[in-house]
Amino acid sequence: MKVSGNLAAIFDRVIDFLGFLAGVVLVVLMLVMCYEVVMRYFFARPPAWAVEVAEYMLFFIAFLGAAWLLKMHGHVRVDIVAGRLNPKARAMLNIITSILGVIICLLLTWYGGETAWSHFQRGVLVAKVLELPKGPFLILISLGCFLLSIEFLRQAYTHVNSWRKTKVEGS
Repeated sequence: MKVSGNLAAIFDRVIDFLGFLAGVVLVVLMLVMCYEVVMRYFFARPPAWAVEVAEYMLFFIAFLGAAWLLKMHGHVRVDIVAGRLNPKARAMLNIITSILGVIICLLLTWYGGETAWSHFQRGVLVAKVLELPKGPFLILISLGCFLLSIEFLRQAYTHVNSWRKTKVEGS
């Protein structure tokens, strides 16, 4: 039990760091966009790379911060149905959605990893101003989805315990 507690603490630190890193990237994104606006409107010389770099930063923010956001329960929820359910049924619905999240994220992890490997082998580049290799971006998708699947699995475990608790209380 001690090992799983240590692994959970390490995982929490990793996704907290990645969430922090996503926040730093967001601040840099804001600075890049301010620079782009100033160069465009005051000097009529917008940098060609600014919009592309902003796109990459948005991509990084999404996949670096996804697991942290799920951990913080910050994802959008439509609880029209769930809000009307009793605690036992709500826990079961949360278990099902968490397990679906695990499955989908693991599939995206696998597919992203295969695609990244293929792109690395073939030397595929993103055909834009900067012409960067595409593989690292695909690896980031796999990493983000893998961490997201672990967080979904942790939440499924929490919801199972919640369901068991309501099952015992309801008996």
